[in-house]
Amino acid sequence: MKAILVGMAVGYVLGAKAGRERYDQIVRIWHRFVESPTVRNAAHQAKDKAVGAAHLAAEKAPWRQPQESNGQPVR
Repeated sequence: MKAILVGMAVGYVLGAKAGRERYDQIVRIWHRFVESPTVRNAAHQAKDKAVGAAHLAAEKAPWRQPQESNGQPVR
């Protein structure tokens, strides 16, 4: 948590020294980057892989009870 606050403080100080024009330039560059089809594609692929990995991990969780094909717990 401290690292985040320190990072924000450093960013604020550097931003204040750079001025409004530089801030606006950085914002424009960031928006162009985020709205890029390549970046959006990569973000969607990363999200899909993360969701798949989370489902796989949940299936292999040691506390999960084995289930039969009908979804009922094995007794």
